[in-house]
Amino acid sequence: MMDDKRRFALVGTGNRGTTMWGEDLLAGWRGFVDLVAIADTNALRAERARTMIASNAPIYGDVDTMLTETQPDLVIVCTPDDTHDDIVVKALESGADVITEKPMATTVEKIRRILDAEKRTGRRVDVSFNYRFAPTAARIKELIDAGEIGRVTSVDFHWYLDTHHGADYFRRWHAYTDRSGSLFVHKATHHFDLLNWYLDSEPDTVSAFADLQMYGRKGPFRGPRCKLCPHKASCDFYIDIGADPFLDALYEQPAEIDGYFRDGCVFREDIDIPDTMVANIRYRNNVHVSYSLNTFQPIEGHHIAFNGTKGRIELRQYEDQPWETPPEDVILLVRNFPKGQPAVEHIKVPHSSGGHYGGDDRMRNMIFKPGIADPLGQRAGARAGALSVLCGIAALQSAQSGKVVRLADLMPDLFEAPSAPRIAAQSSASGGRR
Repeated sequence: MMDDKRRFALVGTGNRGTTMWGEDLLAGWRGFVDLVAIADTNALRAERARTMIASNAPIYGDVDTMLTETQPDLVIVCTPDDTHDDIVVKALESGADVITEKPMATTVEKIRRILDAEKRTGRRVDVSFNYRFAPTAARIKELIDAGEIGRVTSVDFHWYLDTHHGADYFRRWHAYTDRSGSLFVHKATHHFDLLNWYLDSEPDTVSAFADLQMYGRKGPFRGPRCKLCPHKASCDFYIDIGADPFLDALYEQPAEIDGYFRDGCVFREDIDIPDTMVANIRYRNNVHVSYSLNTFQPIEGHHIAFNGTKGRIELRQYEDQPWETPPEDVILLVRNFPKGQPAVEHIKVPHSSGGHYGGDDRMRNMIFKPGIADPLGQRAGARAGALSVLCGIAALQSAQSGKVVRLADLMPDLFEAPSAPRIAAQSSASGGRR
């Protein structure tokens, strides 16, 4: 056991906070971390989460008191997206480092607040971009960096959410732009970050289209929530929260305190985010990207292809689908001019255990275990979080205005500042407050 464990506070006890950054973190990294506080505005949800996490950490209803009384070295933020900036800034100003769930923020001003606070305090913000750490993503990054397809000229990138996962965003607070920034921000922040990381560049201009075509006002009927809906027998999107003990414990009775029901109607007329999105992105290194996000498919996963001057890298990754697939990903590497090399290679990458095919575990190892090298620059800081969010903000603005949006026009100060080095030496992966 280490004597200098990182003393961390968990803010937000929903699904992700309770599992990824609560129960799972303590189970696998207990030798490196110590949970010293839990904060949530819903006391009952926090109490139930603490039981699931198997912790005796004190519970706080507000972040200010928690920071003052427990003085954590690290604060992990798992609250709704529009609240991230307030919590992150307060934690940084208290002297703590921060891990924030994605997206880092939802507006330009919120991004700016976080970047300014990080610079002012000298503390570090990590953004939970676990997709970078998935073994298949790492292998693709290695192939691109090794020049296997020469200079990348364009990318085809299409993400599919099935009618379970995709619909879930429309049941919850994510369905409102002022809370999530839309799925161009909340969900696509992962995808835009992957592109930024793969291409080792920054997005320059975005042109996008987006519509609501299935959910919200497009629905044939609506009810107060699934549990009380008179249409439950005929609704394809009906869910029974009570059938899931985990969700029931965290959300059903606690909803009596804050009014947040986990089974909101996906056809609520006030839903204002799109469910079908496409974007064209031009990068500063002249790579052109065609991107789409669909939220009501019979499959879950993505297709990505990198077109280069010497060949093409292609992946079709299946996360959930109504047929059996092998327990591995297959990256297709095709060369324009083989010259003694195979014209086609099928590179197999076995799936690893843990969330995101092992990406969650690898990310936590990188953050919490000392001495782990980061040759691919997988650990993502605040600038990476800012760029991915800004790309989503630009996409939504373009879809709403019908105009091409230049990111530097949205936030000139981000592009005037020098880019951070790939592997930031901001603070060590372990150790106490400084």
